[in-house]
Amino acid sequence: MATPGAPAADWLAFSRRAADAGRRALKRFPLTSQRARKLGRGEGGDMTLAIDGAVEDTVFAELEALGIGLCAISEERGRVEISGGGPISVVIDPIDGSLNAKRELPFYSLSIAVADGEDMASVEFGYVTNFPTGEEWWATRGEGAFLDGRRLDPAQADARLEILGVEAAQPRLVAAGSEALARTEAHRLRMIGSIALSLCFVASARFDGMLSLRRARSVDAAAGQLIVREAGGAVSFPDAGGDDRLGASLDLEMRSRVVAGATSAILDELLAVGTEVEA
Repeated sequence: MATPGAPAADWLAFSRRAADAGRRALKRFPLTSQRARKLGRGEGGDMTLAIDGAVEDTVFAELEALGIGLCAISEERGRVEISGGGPISVVIDPIDGSLNAKRELPFYSLSIAVADGEDMASVEFGYVTNFPTGEEWWATRGEGAFLDGRRLDPAQADARLEILGVEAAQPRLVAAGSEALARTEAHRLRMIGSIALSLCFVASARFDGMLSLRRARSVDAAAGQLIVREAGGAVSFPDAGGDDRLGASLDLEMRSRVVAGATSAILDELLAVGTEVEA
């Protein structure tokens, strides 16, 4: 990427170091009772668990070791200037899917996005890894998206909505949106409990589309949305305001549902459904 301070290869290497350090940190919490220990409410609004704080600490240590002036935006700490600050923003969700991580369900991820501006369209590098499996997705703007080193191909133009990922799957929200969801062409729903991974599943043809039933934060989707787009898909943040689908802010104050499709046609179908589902 052309962001001043470090080339794309450095950000991929950084992300991998952060992921390795995060996995080592998680090994210190082998029991659900240890993982569930609460540290207080994070800047993103959710309760910070011991595992969230431990992984976030490792990511910040790696950021500080870079020696680059930048602004970090993290779910737990909020906005933090590193090495005096600078034009680069690094958007971090230490564990997307903390409830899964607490219960040792195999879907929880580290999400890192690097941007040279203030909105989703300005993200130039994105990285997501599923901690339990070690799979990693990454993308650089204009250079494609990859899963474990394999470039991801765009979906066929006539791809249909067979499997739909649904996030923030609280029973009340699922019930409220059930009739609208039933009117899609989806054959099956899948609910894995991580927005970042659901987006990556769209990018890698495991899901054909993804819809969040409640408003998410920037840290949940900043990396994954670039990975979808670089894999040939389309993403929208319909509650962020304005006509630009990618104009959603990277700040933690941003709240919007996230909708993604393997094709623009699938995205448009899901956006139509989303207007009938509680935000």
